[in-house]
Amino acid sequence: AGSKLREVFDKINNLLSGKPVQTEGQTVSVTQHPQGLEFVCYKLAEKFVRHGEGEVSFHRDSAFPIAVVLSGIWELHPRVGDIFLAHLHKKCPYSVPFYPARKEGTSMEEYQRMLGYEVHDSKVEEQDHFLKRMSGMIRLYAAIIQLRWPYGNKQGAHPHGLSYGWRWLAQMLNLEPLADVTAMLLLDFLEVCGNALMKQYGIQFWKTMFFIQKSYIPRIEAVTSSGQMGCLSRLKNFVQKCLQAKEIPLPKGILTPSFWRT
Repeated sequence: AGSKLREVFDKINNLLSGKPVQTEGQTVSVTQHPQGLEFVCYKLAEKFVRHGEGEVSFHRDSAFPIAVVLSGIWELHPRVGDIFLAHLHKKCPYSVPFYPARKEGTSMEEYQRMLGYEVHDSKVEEQDHFLKRMSGMIRLYAAIIQLRWPYGNKQGAHPHGLSYGWRWLAQMLNLEPLADVTAMLLLDFLEVCGNALMKQYGIQFWKTMFFIQKSYIPRIEAVTSSGQMGCLSRLKNFVQKCLQAKEIPLPKGILTPSFWRT
């Protein structure tokens, strides 16, 4: 509910603003320790990224309520946004976007960690689980860049708005595609913020969609084996439908004005 989201936002904002906050039966304040504020900013940013790789990866629509709170907090407390991006880029280098290359002397285990895989006791997580986590983080990022906290003053620009999404898309299409990962990330990104990018960039956006269909999807196909075609097929269908309809559908789970009356 919108009212519940406001409660969460106010509590986080009050904590970061140095006001005392009640939690689990005790009162806490960042002023209780010289590094209190820095610690809270760090842990809060880390928590938002965890929401992306956990909550959003399983419940895709949850990207929007989480993103709108972070967007508002980022606007009032830029330090949280900076640390959030640092955590996000470390956990999901594709959010930069960046495909780390393996350097000489780097162990396979260390390289897999650089690519975003979780490695415990030399055991690498399964590909499906890895893709799901990356998907959740990209969907959260794609939601953040288009949302503003509705109760802010909105005087300034969005702290990390759609221009960053446009840049992400352009940089992504300049990278050589990876099997599995690239098709999934592009589909997630376009599903979540394609509609907002279409409204903002108009004909330039449609030129980009046409480029994806004619030039980039064949490049993804070239590196994709027959057993990895699932996500690529979904991306092809999505792009084709959008180009035919000359419209990108609104993402599922977007917060409507009526949500804020609940």
